[in-house]
Amino acid sequence: MKSQLLINGNWVDALEGGTIDVVDPCTARPFGTIARGRSEDVNRAVAAAQAAMEGAWGRTTATERGRILQRLAQIIVANGEELAQLEARDTGKPIAVARADAAAVARYFEFYGGAADKVHGQTIPYLNGYNVSVVRVPHGVTGHIIPWNYPAQMMGRTLAPALAMGNAAVVKPSEDACLSALKLAELAMEAGLPAGALNIVTGYGAEAGAALTAHPGVNFVTFTGSPEAGVLVQQATARHHVPCVLELGGKSPQIVFDDANLAKAVPAIVRAIVQNAGQTCSAGSRLLVQQGVYDAFVKTVAEHFSALRVGTPEMDLDCGPLISAKQQMRVQAFIDEAVQQGIPLLAQGRLADGLSDDGFFVAPVLFGAVPRDSRLACQEIFGPVLALMPFTDEEDAVLLANATEFGLVAGIWTENGSRQSRMAQRIASGQVFINCYGAGGGVELPFGGVKKSGYGREKGLMALEEMSTTKTIVQHYE
Repeated sequence: MKSQLLINGNWVDALEGGTIDVVDPCTARPFGTIARGRSEDVNRAVAAAQAAMEGAWGRTTATERGRILQRLAQIIVANGEELAQLEARDTGKPIAVARADAAAVARYFEFYGGAADKVHGQTIPYLNGYNVSVVRVPHGVTGHIIPWNYPAQMMGRTLAPALAMGNAAVVKPSEDACLSALKLAELAMEAGLPAGALNIVTGYGAEAGAALTAHPGVNFVTFTGSPEAGVLVQQATARHHVPCVLELGGKSPQIVFDDANLAKAVPAIVRAIVQNAGQTCSAGSRLLVQQGVYDAFVKTVAEHFSALRVGTPEMDLDCGPLISAKQQMRVQAFIDEAVQQGIPLLAQGRLADGLSDDGFFVAPVLFGAVPRDSRLACQEIFGPVLALMPFTDEEDAVLLANATEFGLVAGIWTENGSRQSRMAQRIASGQVFINCYGAGGGVELPFGGVKKSGYGREKGLMALEEMSTTKTIVQHYE
């Protein structure tokens, strides 16, 4: 297990020599350490990235960049089980979920490796005697702050398009879970990525993360985290007029109409809130059900919730633990407050036998009917807690769905084609799924939010546009 920083192609200790414990969320016990990088380490990493842009990496053709990324994808597949085991141990997620994450990160590098030499410019008809072209060029040095819930996937999601466009990257993974990100960096070196094209600085957000976003040598920043931290990132990058992409969470609604295929909807709805123990920005955390089918639907969802089980990664059950004691306390506080307010607790999953009392486990909970003005209905919990609310008609559904500060993902369940189109247009959300949810996480699907869910787009070909800028070249030939 790599526990050092990756700077200029070398694994090195943090300059001040500090470390951070790696804690098993199933037991609350440390099982390793990572380096505690600080501002001086970020300085070294940014300098290495700048040198790479001026050297070997900056001279690498788009075709060769693509080959390196596709080679990395193949190496990830070959090392998929080791990557999944690291992810599961570090985050506590079921091993099947971790294996899916390993497959997804390979797909990111495969997809963007194939796209690297297919980003074309344009020519503009202009005055006689002029040739005008618009080309896409890399930003330069890109900073990547990635979260703890999907460290491998999130690294692939932001890093692959950045490298495909020719940027040199400095990645700051979360101190709560970064082992799979470090392993990916090791595999990237094996794939032939030149020294300095990828640098990893582990450490605390307030130290390494803040230094990276505020660094004058960074030309672009991508960040996934809370809206509050997103404000700090924007303030830091604004000082140097540096653009950024922010993905800041959600309170995503699942909207079920009375003509929906309930047998199809229920498993997808339950899976959308318990996947990764609800620690997913796009989790379907609000369930809005039309009154005509409310009672029957609630009964079925409650039965599914009661059957949910929580355990360790190797048990491979519905959920694992939350990432930390802090996160466990936060989620439990939401649950306790709802109970104290008298909001009906309709169903609850169960912890498996034999779990450590010190582990950060929380059983999935279904509440309903939840008052529309309660914290449970409006604020992101980031845990396996589903808030169920009835609505009367289409107008009421739109009002309720848009009644939060977030707008990341929405699910619409109805067999009425006209209603599908109307609702998709009116819901304030970056993604809308109709009679499905998540669609397998699709690397090809542009992803991002509106309102406090952030701005900019990741995934799909749009990510290549975000990870580059345009240059207009005007040639006078007379």
